[in-house]
Amino acid sequence: MKGALTGWRRNLAVLWLGTFIAGMGFSEVMPFLSLYVGQMGNFSKNELTMYSGITYAVTFFVVAVVSPLWGKLADRRGRKIMLLRSSLGMAFVIGAMGFVHNIWMLIFLRFLQGLCAGYIPNASALIATETPKESSGTAIGILTTGYVSGNLIGPILGGVLAQVFSIRLTFIITGILLLIVFVLSLTLVHESFKPSDAPVAKREGSLLSQFKNPTLIITLLVSTMIIQMGNNSITPIISLYVQDLMHNVGPITVVAGIIAALPGISTLLSAPRLGRLGDHRGADRILVFGFVFAILMYFPQGFVSSVWTLGLLRFMIGISDGALFPTVQTLLSKNTPRELTGTIFSWNQSFQAAGSMLGSLLGGAVSGWFNYNGVFIFTALSLLLNFIGVLIFIPSMRHPFAKHSVD
Repeated sequence: MKGALTGWRRNLAVLWLGTFIAGMGFSEVMPFLSLYVGQMGNFSKNELTMYSGITYAVTFFVVAVVSPLWGKLADRRGRKIMLLRSSLGMAFVIGAMGFVHNIWMLIFLRFLQGLCAGYIPNASALIATETPKESSGTAIGILTTGYVSGNLIGPILGGVLAQVFSIRLTFIITGILLLIVFVLSLTLVHESFKPSDAPVAKREGSLLSQFKNPTLIITLLVSTMIIQMGNNSITPIISLYVQDLMHNVGPITVVAGIIAALPGISTLLSAPRLGRLGDHRGADRILVFGFVFAILMYFPQGFVSSVWTLGLLRFMIGISDGALFPTVQTLLSKNTPRELTGTIFSWNQSFQAAGSMLGSLLGGAVSGWFNYNGVFIFTALSLLLNFIGVLIFIPSMRHPFAKHSVD
């Protein structure tokens, strides 16, 4: 037993570092991607906006489509091999972006980046299957801090590297970092994978028919999409909202960067603690808390008159993220047959990618219709509807403090 515990803890340590580097590598090129697109040709403002949007969105689109396929393969061949596929493929694809001089080649590589995605959900699936059930919430909460902190540091590091060296060299450095992730995953991650003994015909039938509670699974996946949609709906307008609050005076980009980073900081601090609390007190309670807290924190963001107040509320949103994302993953893992864990975590990534696409599109549209503050109100209403759906379709959530729980 002691050796088994040592094994899962070692996996957690290695995959935390791997997801940290992966999250950092994926996010460090995002702040200046549109600037890099501008180097691909002499574009008008409208053309630059269009090509930047395509370059950004194509990866999320591909991830949403192919993630379930990779997840199904992971359940047949193992999650570790999917970690190796993703990290090695991303290393070469992102590294190659540093050498392109044509917008369509860049878009093609971003397309391939979507095909290579999947490191983080497969890391989550491996941890979920290799960790004792009573510790899975804690482990997934800790793992969440890996890619959250990587995503937090990545844009800052990427901006510094691009400033000191060049945008092109930053892509190459990112590729090298992901190659390190590949080596770590290859040499230090252990998986005791055994293919399911279930008949092939059964496993190739309807995915939902293989779950005891398919309604629960669908509700959790849709929740992932809406939570991520809420997060991403803010991304296109946060800098503009800060500029408006500061009356276009002062270090606007610095303040906007800090405010954008605050949710990641609080998620980093809160996710492990909330994961442990969920293991001891019930994941239902943490999920209910996350929804209620997020709704209460999003609504007032549409009515603030000070960047200090906005910053405080954005910090609080990170706490709700630390409750919602890991808890959804924990509930998925605890209500999924072991042999389908990779599939369901890849479906979760697919719904998260769809949420990223919807959030970016709807955030821009809503801000155009109702100004910037309308985006926060729209997000709060979306989460409220999501929470009502959770209460309707997951009956145990109506009584989260009762002994019965979906986990």
